[in-house]
Amino acid sequence: MKRLSDRRFGGMTFYAVLALLLISAGCAERFDNLAELGRYDVVWDRAGSGSKDSMPAGNGDVSLNVWTEGATGSVCFYIGKTDSWDETGRLLKIGKVRIRIEPNPFADGRAFVQRLDLRSAAVEVAAGEGRDAASVRVWADANRPAVRVEARVPRTSVVTATIEPWRLAPEVIQDSLVSGLNYYPEIFGPTVVSPDVVVDDPAGRVVWYHRNPETPSFARNLTMQGLEGAGIADPLKDRIFGAIMEGEGFAKQGTKALASGSGAVRRLGIHVLTLQPTSPERWLAAAEKTLVETNATDPAAAAWAAHLAHWREFWGRSWIYVRSSDGPTVKTPLGEESEGAVVTRGYVLQRFINACAGRGAHPIKFNGSIFTVDEERAEGFADYRRWGQGYWWQNTRLPYMSMPGAGDFDLMRPFFRMYSGLLPLALYRTRHYFGHGGAYFPECIYFWGPVFTEVWGDKTLAEMPEPYQANGYHKYEWVGGLEMAAMMLEVFAYTGDEDFLRATALPFTDAVVRFFDEHYGVGADGKLDMTPSQSLETWWDCTNAMPEVAGLHDLIRLAKTLPSALLPADLSSLLARLEAKLPSIPTREIDGARMLAPAERFADKRNVENPELYAVYPFRLFGLGKPGIELAVRALERREDRGHFGWRQDDMFMALLGLAEDARKGLVERAAKWDARHRFPAFWGPNYDWTPDQDHGGVLMKTLQLMLLQAEGEWIRLLPAWPAGWDADFKLHAPGRTVVEGRVRGGKVVALEVTPRSRRAGLIPTTHK
Repeated sequence: MKRLSDRRFGGMTFYAVLALLLISAGCAERFDNLAELGRYDVVWDRAGSGSKDSMPAGNGDVSLNVWTEGATGSVCFYIGKTDSWDETGRLLKIGKVRIRIEPNPFADGRAFVQRLDLRSAAVEVAAGEGRDAASVRVWADANRPAVRVEARVPRTSVVTATIEPWRLAPEVIQDSLVSGLNYYPEIFGPTVVSPDVVVDDPAGRVVWYHRNPETPSFARNLTMQGLEGAGIADPLKDRIFGAIMEGEGFAKQGTKALASGSGAVRRLGIHVLTLQPTSPERWLAAAEKTLVETNATDPAAAAWAAHLAHWREFWGRSWIYVRSSDGPTVKTPLGEESEGAVVTRGYVLQRFINACAGRGAHPIKFNGSIFTVDEERAEGFADYRRWGQGYWWQNTRLPYMSMPGAGDFDLMRPFFRMYSGLLPLALYRTRHYFGHGGAYFPECIYFWGPVFTEVWGDKTLAEMPEPYQANGYHKYEWVGGLEMAAMMLEVFAYTGDEDFLRATALPFTDAVVRFFDEHYGVGADGKLDMTPSQSLETWWDCTNAMPEVAGLHDLIRLAKTLPSALLPADLSSLLARLEAKLPSIPTREIDGARMLAPAERFADKRNVENPELYAVYPFRLFGLGKPGIELAVRALERREDRGHFGWRQDDMFMALLGLAEDARKGLVERAAKWDARHRFPAFWGPNYDWTPDQDHGGVLMKTLQLMLLQAEGEWIRLLPAWPAGWDADFKLHAPGRTVVEGRVRGGKVVALEVTPRSRRAGLIPTTHK
C-alpha cells in the first residue's frame, strides 16, 4: 500500500505558494457549477414498463418515483413521505398516480426523451414531434407539501389522472421482519393492516387517506420492556396520511380519476398531508386548508420560480466534479465509462437523493429511503423493505457522514431531532434498568425509542435474568450515543452554532459520557473495565471494545477543542474524571507487527465488520499527521473482512490513511455497482439491506470528500488521498465556517479560494512519497 504524506509549508515559502494559488483563482474563469451539473442529468431515450424504470424526485419530505409506460401512454409515479407510518410502524407509500394521455404519444417509433433535470429536481418526459408533440413535467414543490404535474399536449388530447390504490381491504401480513412491531404473532396475535379510504368528494377532487386505528402492539412493546412509565405517547394511533388531487379544468370521473378538457397546458396539484393524532374530519379540513393556501399564495409561475431558487441555492453550496478522460475505464451496467464520470455521477445523484428525502419529520431510512418500488413478489408491493421499519444506528448514520463537508446541515436536522428527542427516554431507561445516571442508545430502535420487539425477546423485563435485550448481535453495543455526540460536536465545529451546542450537543454528550462513567467499574490498574462489552456485531465476548474506547477518547479530544466559556463546569469535571481512568486504545500483535485491535480481549466472532478501524473513523484518532498511523495501516492490511459495497467502510479508511490508489479502486468499484434490476444509476443495492441502499451511496460520498480534502480543527489537508490521474473542480466546507473552492489538474491544485481568508493559514498540501 503506497501512502501519501502531508507536509506543512513553513514561513514565506508556504505563503508564496498560497499567494500564487490565490492569484490563479482570481484570474481563472469562474467555474459554472450549474452548467457542469447538467452533464449529469439522467436521460433515457425509450419509455419504460414498470416502477423499476423509475427516476427519483422529491422536496425533502415528499418523494416521487416517476416512470413511463409506453404501451399505455402513461406517466406513473409513487408518492412517498417521511412520516407516513401505519399502525404497525411500517413506512408506507402515500399512493400511486397514473397520468394517461390519449392518443398515446409514446407509441413505438416516435421520438422519446425522459430526463431527470437536476437543476430543477423535475422529471420531464417529451414525445412526438410537431403538432403531435406532448410533454409532461412532474416535481415535488420545494416549498409546499405538493406534487405538481404540468402536461403540454395537443388540444384534442385527453389527459386522465387516476389513483391506483392497492391497500383495498384489511390484510393480515406476516410481520416477521426483524424490526416488526408485532414480531411474535403466536403470542400477540396476527398483524392486521387497515385499508386506505377513498373519499367521494363533492367538490370534484380525488381524495384518499390511510387512518391508523388502535395500535395494541405499541403498548405491548413498551410493557415488555418495562417502559410503560416513561410517558411515551403513542405516535401511531390516529395518524392519518393521504392526499387531495385537483386540477383546473379537470372533471371528476368516479371517485378515483380526473379527466381534462381541451387546452394546450393541463396542470394538476396533489396536496399531501400527515397529521397525528387526528380524526378523518379534522384531517379533511386541514388538507382543504393546505390546498387553498397553496393555490392562493403560489400561482404556477411563482411556485416554479421559488422551487428553482431553492434548488439553485442547494447546488451552489458545494460540488465535486472529477475527470479522468485519459485514464482507465470501468464497466458498468451502461457499458464502459471513464472512472471520473462514474464517480461524479454517483456522488451527484446520491447527494440529490439525500436532498429529496432529508428535510422531513424523520431521518432517512437506510433500507430504501422513501424510494422503494414494487418488490418482485407482487405488483403494488412498494411498501416492502428488507429489515422493516426500524432504525439501526450503524446503518442510519452513514447517509449523514458527508453532509457537513457538503454544507447540507439542514438535512441533518431530522437526524439530530430524533435522537436528541429520545434523550429523556434514554435517561429513564438507564435509571430504571441499572439504577444510575446517564443514557445509552441501543443499536436497534423504533423512532419513538424502544428496541425492536424481536431484539428484546419474548419475555417481560421482570422475567429477564438481567435488563438487557435478548438478541446477542448488539446486546452490549452502545457506541451509537458516543458517535452521535461526536457528530454533534463536529457540526458545531463547522457552523459555530452556539444555540445548537448548548441546547442539543452538550446535554447529549453529558448523558452518554456519564453512562460509561457510572456503568462500569475499574480494574486493579484503576482503569475502566468495560466487561461485558462487544465490538459492534462482530465480536460478542469482549473487554474494552475498540468502538466504545475510541469513542470516549475522541469525545474528550473534541471537548478540549471547545471554547472554555462554552463548556459547562460539571461536564468539564466529568470528562477529566473519565479521562483519568480511560483504558488505552486496544492493540494486538500479529507476526511481530503491532496494530489496532477489535478490543483489549475479544472472542466469539459472529459478523463481518472491522471494529478495530473505528479508531480511524468515525473516531479520528489515527490518520495523516497523527502519531501511530502505522498501527492503523497494519490493521487495515490484516483486516479479516473486505469489500466495497453496502455499509462496508474500507474505502473511507483507505482515504483517511492516505492510500490514494487503494481508495481509488474501492471507490470506482462502489460507484459502478448499482442494482441491475433498476434503471436509475444510483439505485444501489440491495447489498446487505434494500434498494436504494443509502449506506452504499453514503460511503461513496464521504470517501470522495476524504480523498480530496480532510479538515479537522484548524487544519485543512488538500489532496490527502487523490489519484495522480484525476482532475477535479470542487467546493467543500470545513470547520470554522470555512468554504474551500478549487481546481485540480495533473495532480496539483492550480486554483484555490478559501473563505474566510484567515483560514488560509491552516492549509496543509499533501505530496506523493
